[in-house]
Amino acid sequence: MDFTPPLQHGRLIKRYKRFLADIILDDGTEITIHCPNTGSMKNCLYPEQSVWFSQSDNPKRKYPYTFEIMQSDEHHLIGINSGRANALAEEAINKGIIEELNGYTSLQREVKYGEENSRIDILLTGQDKPKCYIEIKSCTLLEEGVGYFPDAVTMRGQKHLRELIQMVQQGHRAVLLFVVQHSGISIVKPAEHIDPLYADLLKQAIKLGVEVLAYQSSISPHASGIIGPCKVIV
Repeated sequence: MDFTPPLQHGRLIKRYKRFLADIILDDGTEITIHCPNTGSMKNCLYPEQSVWFSQSDNPKRKYPYTFEIMQSDEHHLIGINSGRANALAEEAINKGIIEELNGYTSLQREVKYGEENSRIDILLTGQDKPKCYIEIKSCTLLEEGVGYFPDAVTMRGQKHLRELIQMVQQGHRAVLLFVVQHSGISIVKPAEHIDPLYADLLKQAIKLGVEVLAYQSSISPHASGIIGPCKVIV
């Protein structure tokens, strides 16, 4: 996934009001940018370190700039825009990079499903194959060399696990896909110390047939893309 137009550079001052961040540009100008991440962003914000942001030409946007990448004190690159995870997954599936999801002929996004008024991130279908429901989560929390999800208690994430379990019980295939948007993460675990209910439900989902995959993304100010699998420990 190429960034077009190219990302612009600045340094982080602070994130606040959840969806806003102030940065200082290379020429000293201070601006406010949109922060498209609903999580806590724990261990993802490093004041005075480099950030890269995109620019929208939509005149209706109050904040035309979008926070995309953060550099950590350890020089890791972190994909801040959690919404990119779905696009990265779709691109990787179409290119055959995620081998476990090869062999389908149709890909749909945001399809209504389940009993809790949900929309599945990706639905794959193919001749003589069960439907494959894929829920995508962006993993960016790094602690002591391990990547964790979630970074805050997630009722929505718990709901998605229940929906995936239901799809398996109906005879379909259900997949939870962690898209790792952090160059320092190679192992993914459920964050039991943050959301024990989510961790327990994930273990239950696996026992009932929900598949769990994790794939690493390459991250740079020029382009991002899924490159290969990560180990999942539950």
